[in-house]
Amino acid sequence: MLADQIATVIRTRLLDPVEILFGDAGDLPARAEVLARQFAAAIEGDDERAAVHTLSRLIGALYPGDGPFDPPAGWWRTPLGRAVARRIGHPGARTVPYSVAGAMLGVTKQGVHDLVRRGKLIKSAEGGVTTDSVRMRLNS
Repeated sequence: MLADQIATVIRTRLLDPVEILFGDAGDLPARAEVLARQFAAAIEGDDERAAVHTLSRLIGALYPGDGPFDPPAGWWRTPLGRAVARRIGHPGARTVPYSVAGAMLGVTKQGVHDLVRRGKLIKSAEGGVTTDSVRMRLNS
């Protein structure tokens, strides 16, 4: 599933525009499929450093922008979003609003309030929760 999503995002965000501009992409789609499987293996593997490095490369290449990385709530429910949440937390923020924490955890905003109240998530001074506590919750 993760490899399929990575391959799809590479195709739609990188290869399709290249093909539109330059014509036939040649063997790039086949190479992208192989790379997607290698990326997924690194992300799901035991080497934390390799996983974080691979995810950072993918986010930088596939989701470029002038501002911080801020995906829509639904993205966190995708295989790539779940992998990012588990391995990195939120790459663009040290704290997130309750709604984003809920999306990352797959629970409601009220569920996040309950987790904070029970000491399962750490409330930040800004009013949200720390991404480290979200990541720790996902990995516990």
